[in-house]
Amino acid sequence: MTKRRLSLYCASLLWLGLAWAGWAAETPSGGGGHAAAGLPQSAVGLGREGGFITNSMVVTWMVAAGLIVLARAATRQLKAVPDGLQNFWEWLVESLYEFLEGIIGAELAKKTFWFFATVFIFILFTNWFGLIPGVGTIGWGTPDSEGHLHHISRPLLRGGNADMNMTLAMALIFFACWVVWALQANGPGGFFLHIFGPKGETAGMLKVLMVVVFFAVGLLEVVSILFRPVSLSFRLYGNIFAGENMLESMARLVPALGWLIPIPFYFLEVLVGLVQALVFMLLTAVFTLLICTHEEGHEKAHA
Repeated sequence: MTKRRLSLYCASLLWLGLAWAGWAAETPSGGGGHAAAGLPQSAVGLGREGGFITNSMVVTWMVAAGLIVLARAATRQLKAVPDGLQNFWEWLVESLYEFLEGIIGAELAKKTFWFFATVFIFILFTNWFGLIPGVGTIGWGTPDSEGHLHHISRPLLRGGNADMNMTLAMALIFFACWVVWALQANGPGGFFLHIFGPKGETAGMLKVLMVVVFFAVGLLEVVSILFRPVSLSFRLYGNIFAGENMLESMARLVPALGWLIPIPFYFLEVLVGLVQALVFMLLTAVFTLLICTHEEGHEKAHA
């Protein structure tokens, strides 16, 4: 990988990571309901009376800052024969690029790789950061009559992707990028034809029928497109939130063995964190490929 390409990808990672950190959660969710035993359903403010800054926002800032430091350290003194941190960073970026290039093609990969690499790396490290002991288990709660604290209702730190605000923000950012890439690849008219235009070669009354049918199909496609940010955000949030609650439940199952029982599930959650980052990246890449791929009938219209 050339120095120029590596610097470009690392810079994209840094700036987009910072943008997401600001998007992570605009406001606390109003002190919504808490799970009977487990992680609160909503991110909570860190102030005594709540506040704008939530525990999940702090985690996203910490992850973004950590990635910035790693990328900066890896690219500070680039060597022709990489070693150490530079070797790891180049291996990660090159592997992701080759993987995506094989799925969406070289031309589309050059245009969109900055987003897909960033979203994968950021989600992966955010998921794994949430598994560090103390995240979600150190904070404030209400003790019982004997003064024992059995449940943390206001964690000091909360996994970034266990907050719906964070996952929805990333999905909406992708949706905005998707619209831009779709218009660049098809133009306004081609974008409309891609969704509503009839496919295949027909003539006469059959062509009129196909126009009506594919227009109706296009309306369903619009609903599907608008629903994608919801499905992307709920899928990531649901898996991470459920995993963190499972770890806490296992720790409370047998109090005397609370340090031992969750260990096998930690390894499972490490795998889940990787899989969910990969799924989010692949789904967004496939959605982009579908809208940027021209069919034969539509290529004539573009011409």
